[in-house]
Amino acid sequence: MKVRVCVLLSVLTAVAAHAQDYDTLKEVQVVSPKTLTVSGKLRDIEGTSVYAGKKTELIQMANVNANLATNNTRQIYARIPGLNIWEYDRGGLQLGIGGRGLSPNRSSNFNIRQNGYDISADALGYPESYYTPSSEGLERIEIVRGAAGLQYGPQFGGLVNFVMKEGPEDTKFELTTRQTGGSFGLFNSFNSIGGTVANNRLNYYTFYQYKRGDNWRPNSHFDQHNAYAHISYDVSSKLKLTGEYTLMSYLAQQPGGLTDEQFNEDASVSVRARNWFSVDWNLIALKADYLFSENSRLNWRTYTLQGGRKALGILSYINRPDNGGLRDLQTDRYNNFGSELRFIQRYALSGNTKSTFLGGVRAYRGLTTRKQGDADDGNDANFTFIGTEPDKSWFRFPGTNVALFAENIFQVNRHWSITPGIRYEHINTKSEGYYYKLNIFIPSEKIAEQKSNPRSFTLLGIGTAWKFDNGTELYANISQNYRSINFNDLRILNANARVDPDLHDETGYNVDAGFRGNFKDWLYLDVSVFYLKYNDRIGSIFTRDTSFMTYRLRTNVSDSRNYGMEMLLEGDLLRALTAGQSKYKINLYTSLSLIDAKYLGSKNTAIDGNLVENVPPVMFRTGISFGNKQFNFTWQYAFQSKQYSDATNAETTPTAVDGAIPAFSVMDLSLSYAWKKFTFYTGVNNLTNTKYFTRRADGYPGPGILPADIRNWYATIQFNWKKS
Repeated sequence: MKVRVCVLLSVLTAVAAHAQDYDTLKEVQVVSPKTLTVSGKLRDIEGTSVYAGKKTELIQMANVNANLATNNTRQIYARIPGLNIWEYDRGGLQLGIGGRGLSPNRSSNFNIRQNGYDISADALGYPESYYTPSSEGLERIEIVRGAAGLQYGPQFGGLVNFVMKEGPEDTKFELTTRQTGGSFGLFNSFNSIGGTVANNRLNYYTFYQYKRGDNWRPNSHFDQHNAYAHISYDVSSKLKLTGEYTLMSYLAQQPGGLTDEQFNEDASVSVRARNWFSVDWNLIALKADYLFSENSRLNWRTYTLQGGRKALGILSYINRPDNGGLRDLQTDRYNNFGSELRFIQRYALSGNTKSTFLGGVRAYRGLTTRKQGDADDGNDANFTFIGTEPDKSWFRFPGTNVALFAENIFQVNRHWSITPGIRYEHINTKSEGYYYKLNIFIPSEKIAEQKSNPRSFTLLGIGTAWKFDNGTELYANISQNYRSINFNDLRILNANARVDPDLHDETGYNVDAGFRGNFKDWLYLDVSVFYLKYNDRIGSIFTRDTSFMTYRLRTNVSDSRNYGMEMLLEGDLLRALTAGQSKYKINLYTSLSLIDAKYLGSKNTAIDGNLVENVPPVMFRTGISFGNKQFNFTWQYAFQSKQYSDATNAETTPTAVDGAIPAFSVMDLSLSYAWKKFTFYTGVNNLTNTKYFTRRADGYPGPGILPADIRNWYATIQFNWKKS
């Protein structure tokens, strides 16, 4: 595959082609890097998934000009309106995004997948993502919002699916190596090989990445290893088998949070020198695709996650000094298995129009083993409990899930389609273990606990779309949603946060309506409105205990409703002025979201009518790209308005766990140049050296304010060589 260097050019051609292919039944077709587009949408039918009449978005990674070595989220997701991004992870080790007023906390409100299978810690009991695929190994990112996520699960946020690269189909062997250096000791080495052999029947791709660096604050070194292997074989013209393996591990020292006073005085300081975090991830997936006919396809995927995380350090209030002593240690082990079978059938409903049926079943078993207790009083990363057993808690959280889902595209005529859907879920989450009840004047009491929470429910949804002859489209949909509580959150002992023992599941629904399409061969527009109703929303309340110490209580705060507008406008200005005759491109994009999110009907008068936490009312991102196939210059700007971190809308608190998150704006600059088999990339993130933060944490990696990165630079040299 030749090096692709230009970015952000003319969405029109690719999206117009997508709009014409709504009734095809083929594998997912990747937009060629020659189109030089970044954003777009998914077709109505992609493999064994249907998206007719629903909100979908697409990021083509081959054309993104950004700091890929650190997975710079602000740059990569710039064209996705409504995404709230937590920026605190210099190395890009963890992804924190939330859409339409949902918390970005480790992207837990999205169903996070890689190549169609789950990669989060535990989809039932702990849907947080500690593993983020390397941006340098990605082909594209698929984002499915609202009702479009019904076929993937009941969650409110929808789906984020990372599609990894495969070997080039026209080459037996291709080598790509990327070496990156940057501010604060950043070094990243990414090396991949891939190709297609055995009479074009066997495709392979593999990479290894090593990354290390520091932050601009002390006590923040990290080392990461990431490897991936893909192999697929066409057994026959009908059967294709695929195997994939992902390994990721890292060790990071965490500088901890800050109080408001510390942040305002000198945000570069660190008052925690003994906090460490470690993750190991092993993902194995086997997939089979069988083509019965041009109208019928079967996909089966089965996968397992064997992994874990360890968090070691001081969790006491950040306004209290670390005077030494024993540290808190939390360890998780994840042992998950899942299998999903999907069948899609195209059939004639009347005349020449063809409708499409999708049906599937999912079976999942998750097991999280969580321990918490005291560790030694040292400074190093010694993840070992003191004593024969953890002295705070030890729990097993087994869970099972069986889901049935079906959707059908009724193609009424060549313009109008209606897509109803249904999903049945059976979930049984359990907990078994012990915890210690802390007492003041008498020894702590060890309490054994065992719980089981089986429940079943059905979710419904329906969407519709009208396609005009010029390639534009009107669409609307509504879908019910459900989010179960996490048993494994209930017994974590943290002075900064507590959990209501009567916490219960959340329900609600998503509504979308929008208009999208291409105009005059140079402009792409996607404008939509949404309404998200959340019943018994789980949130955080800033409160005090009997000793008048403040803490964050996680509870069913109230019902809430979020509504707003999302807009993406992207066009090639030179194409408009020269009728497509210029060899250069000036691509301009604007991404805007306006969100109003409030609590309704709360019995707590201090909360009723308050703004929902983690919801910036205004998020505006824009950028311009100039270049051709040899060089590219990209400038990006992002603005985010003020938001709050808890339901009480506290401005400040002594512990800095809760409080306002002020508005900020930040700029990024990226350059690239291709010469023969080499490509050179460089850039500056946070060009104006803005001082800001996007998150207040109540535990790891805080607690307190987590400052975002100051101005930093990077430089990458890439070499690409192939043999036919």
